[in-house]
Amino acid sequence: MNIHAVIWEDEGVYIVREVFTGVTTQGKTIEEALRNLKEAVELYLEEFPEMRKQLEKIRLVGDFNVQIAKALG
Repeated sequence: MNIHAVIWEDEGVYIVREVFTGVTTQGKTIEEALRNLKEAVELYLEEFPEMRKQLEKIRLVGDFNVQIAKALG
């Protein structure tokens, strides 16, 4: 099963969040953050096995970035 995640850097730490479960981890490197995410999602799915079935049904058709205007004020 593939999981889908976003990753960003904040004050020298890489933060990664799985898109569908919301599981979020961090690491000093991107590789560490991704390893932590894999482990965290595996633990999450042990706790919520019904979510595994839902994730297996998802057919990702693409991804894109959407830029929004700055807030006024």
